[in-house]
Amino acid sequence: MTIGQRIRDLRTKQGISLTELANRAGVAKSYISSVERGIQLNPSIQFLNKISTSLNVSIDRLIHEPMDKSQSLDIDDEWLELAKEAAESGISKEQFKQFLEFQKWQRAKQD
Repeated sequence: MTIGQRIRDLRTKQGISLTELANRAGVAKSYISSVERGIQLNPSIQFLNKISTSLNVSIDRLIHEPMDKSQSLDIDDEWLELAKEAAESGISKEQFKQFLEFQKWQRAKQD
């Protein structure tokens, strides 16, 4: 699905007309239409920011395909318990991220 298709999908699901979205975002209705129809394939970050704000979604939601249930990771109870244990033992998120980066670096070094 393209950015334009995601914009159209979000707009119609929220019951917002093209005119209303253009007015809310302060952009030309014709430009939104050209993005939605796939004529304009490279909208600016400023445009995406205005549209995402008007639709109450993140820019990331406009750019990336949402993961469906079959693509999401299945995190079992043991993983959740490990994360909880790490947090309870005083390990910060930053420390945990650094540990993961170190592990990735070691693995890359071995390859």
